[in-house]
Amino acid sequence: MLIALHQFRAAKYDRTMQTKQKILFIDRDGTLILEPPVDFQVDSLEKLAFYPGVFQNLSRVATHLSYQLVMVTNQDGLGTASFPEETFWPAQNKMMQALEGEGIRFDAVHIDPTMPADNAPTRKPRTGMLTQYFGETYDLSGSFVIGDRLTDVELAKNLGCKAILLKPVDEGTDMVAGAGFADVCALITPHWSEVAAFLFRSDRTAVVERNTAETRIRVEIDLDGTGKCDIHTGLSFFDHMLEQIGRHSGCNLTIRVDGDLHVDEHHTIEDTALALGEAFRKALGDKRGIERYGFALPMDDCLASVALDFGGRPWLVWEADFKREKVGDMPTEMFLHFFKSFSDASLSNLNIKAEGANEHHKIEGIFKALARAIKMAIRKDPMSNQLPSTKGVL
Repeated sequence: MLIALHQFRAAKYDRTMQTKQKILFIDRDGTLILEPPVDFQVDSLEKLAFYPGVFQNLSRVATHLSYQLVMVTNQDGLGTASFPEETFWPAQNKMMQALEGEGIRFDAVHIDPTMPADNAPTRKPRTGMLTQYFGETYDLSGSFVIGDRLTDVELAKNLGCKAILLKPVDEGTDMVAGAGFADVCALITPHWSEVAAFLFRSDRTAVVERNTAETRIRVEIDLDGTGKCDIHTGLSFFDHMLEQIGRHSGCNLTIRVDGDLHVDEHHTIEDTALALGEAFRKALGDKRGIERYGFALPMDDCLASVALDFGGRPWLVWEADFKREKVGDMPTEMFLHFFKSFSDASLSNLNIKAEGANEHHKIEGIFKALARAIKMAIRKDPMSNQLPSTKGVL
């Protein structure tokens, strides 16, 4: 017998924006509540005790981030003489009532009552209870399984998710390394406060691959990074400019481009801008809590101004002239084209102006100003779930 509770809420999926729903698959015993050390069954109200920090931190995640919450638990022998249902449901219902009182509402609860020896396809770490999540509506690669056992980590592997293991670091590290799951586990910690902090950081990442007959591009971005960059496009000056975006915006950027530079630079620059813009759009998600707008900066003899709005409508105003054919190995005619492509793919409004005598300073000032504008616009208040728009959608 498989038990599934609650109606599924419609997944938050915008087909125009192709934003898929991310999920937190959360274990019950040892994760939300403490597991009794002798029989491992929470079969009375006296045994019900919550994991330290779960209310405050999971409430913040549920309120301010865009994950669906799905409980997944094995309850060995539930419904048998050794674990009657009438002893299970009072504690289960009290737990759910307490969690919902703190704003923690699960979109679904999946309970498998089989025993380990049954080898049921629905028992964790198998995915038989969760087949509805293998569809285009959900982003499993951006989802997490949170639990205290190796089976939770293995479930993450089977789903194509990452795992968060609630264990002391040394114990958890040895556990996942010994099982060969080190690459699956994104975080090991005994503290819900660190889980929440990690999720607030990792909620705004994206990977974009763009492959055509002219270019092969991979962009990885973390909006809440430290400005770490690893960029190789085949154009040294272009690499230098893209690094300004990462470094001065505080975003971690990894960009790999294999383009048809034997033809010219056009496809490499244009397609990189499109992939980078798409990465920003995906990482911003539903844009709740962000500042939305940004602008900035002078550089030596030049004054570069970039006003930015991640408001969902692409537009470019460009007021910058260049007298040289190239700066480094990058054609100056491609500067406008880069920002137009970035604006289109990121669905952002860009107003760019620059004046000055030195062409290198002028374009570098523009890229730095864009980076500082991005830094301001993507800043997110973790205590706000407000959309920065009177329209109700961006």
